[in-house]
Amino acid sequence: MLRQPFSPNDFARLALPYRPQDRLSKSLGIGLIGCGGISRHHLQAYAKAGYRVVALCDIDRDKATRQRDTFYPEAFATDDSDELLALDEVAVVDITTHPQVRQPLIEAALIAGKHVLSQKPFVLDLDVGVRLADFADECDLFLAVNQNGRWAPHFSYMRQAVGAGWLGELVGLHFRAHWDHSWVKGLAFEKIRHLILYDYAIHWFDMLATLMHPRKATRVYASFTPGPTPPIEASLFAQVVVEYDEAQASLVFDGHTQQASQHTTVLVGTKGTLHSTGPDENTQHIEVAVAGGAWHPTLLGSWFDDGFHGAMGELMRSIEAHRQPVHNARDNIESLALCFAAIASAETHKPVVPGTVTKLHS
Repeated sequence: MLRQPFSPNDFARLALPYRPQDRLSKSLGIGLIGCGGISRHHLQAYAKAGYRVVALCDIDRDKATRQRDTFYPEAFATDDSDELLALDEVAVVDITTHPQVRQPLIEAALIAGKHVLSQKPFVLDLDVGVRLADFADECDLFLAVNQNGRWAPHFSYMRQAVGAGWLGELVGLHFRAHWDHSWVKGLAFEKIRHLILYDYAIHWFDMLATLMHPRKATRVYASFTPGPTPPIEASLFAQVVVEYDEAQASLVFDGHTQQASQHTTVLVGTKGTLHSTGPDENTQHIEVAVAGGAWHPTLLGSWFDDGFHGAMGELMRSIEAHRQPVHNARDNIESLALCFAAIASAETHKPVVPGTVTKLHS
């Protein structure tokens, strides 16, 4: 619903291109390495988008075979990544393994002449990330990071609105997530000390870096706590304050919210304000308010599957146009720098300058 005094001519500009975009042809062959739980969402999104997955690989061949049979019965299944990389049909490799084993796979894929979409968080060492980005450039190939949250409908709409200048210069960015993340109990994720700040919040750090680009954060403060009755080994509560020159940001994560979950984002700019809120990341209601009135867009789609569709679609479009994808590896270093600084601050109880902590705090 649009409230006047917007003019009729404003309707056209309000129709932002926030949905995933595809290249003209969907014929590029995709090879997927790592057929664990998250791969199902990748494959489901690719199948819906009409993308060609021609090969799947996992060290547990049965996993590769099961995912192949479910989503792409004609594809090749193997437990040998070298076999997958040797296939001429494979132009893009989607690597969904854990970061500890991802670096050599990315290097091998680039050496084999394949473009790469790496799962997030990208690397455990910023210097390694820079070297991988440099190596991709040397190979004249594109290395992107699967920051799929950028194509969640509400986050994608925010990116477009900020890019269009609707809000002016951002002076306040505030993200709040109140939900139950204890579903990881009994899984490997439960062993991640900073499960929330590292594995989960990387989406929000990435959105912060993306929305504020090219402005850089000056200092980061963070804390974490297990809460009064810890349901799992990892802490589920964390908060972050980020300083910029003439701007501020905050992130709050209550990962053991038992009732009335809520996800909220507020962007405050010199020309307008954007609010997004809803019971989960897939159901969000947006209001954009500027001097001339307010706009309440009805968003289509959902984070799952639009996020995965959008991440692969942007990489394919960049290959077609021979330009860097917006989620390129070098760009993602800034997001990781915020994440690493927050974790270091949470451990030391001191403010940290992003970029001064280059390795994930163990």
